[in-house]
Amino acid sequence: MRIGLYPGTFDPITLGHIDIIRRASFLVDRLVIGIAINRDKGPLFTLEERVAMVEEECAPLARAAGIDIVAWPFENLLIHCAVEVKASMIIRGLRALSDFEYEYQMVGMNRALNDDIETVFLMSELQYQAISSKLVKEIARLGGDTRHFVSPNVSAALARKYGTEPT
Repeated sequence: MRIGLYPGTFDPITLGHIDIIRRASFLVDRLVIGIAINRDKGPLFTLEERVAMVEEECAPLARAAGIDIVAWPFENLLIHCAVEVKASMIIRGLRALSDFEYEYQMVGMNRALNDDIETVFLMSELQYQAISSKLVKEIARLGGDTRHFVSPNVSAALARKYGTEPT
């Protein structure tokens, strides 16, 4: 069984994340969405909220691909999480060249820790390359319309969190 691990903070999950998850779901038999706890980032959404959003957004993708997609919170090293979930590959989305530079370093470190686990890069589709959770949160905080960047459910959750209505 091919198991892939797609890690991130998912604070919140964006259409860019969904694009990578959808395409990765056709490469594996099981896809684990590793939701990093990362207390240093000070996430807007609680871990429970992020897990619920990921599960809700991924359910239709799992049905369409005919695979299991599971949300898996983790706070340890990514490579240790990959071993824990029995992943043979780590899936990473790339938006720009600057992403690649960082990811290239991470691959080297992960390979030094465990060279049995491959890293697979998927380029974001053009319409999603500018999307980041950080920018989506800023737009929502200032009352902007996030529906171009996240699902309607996530957009509503952002508006509730900030007490704003999109303009």
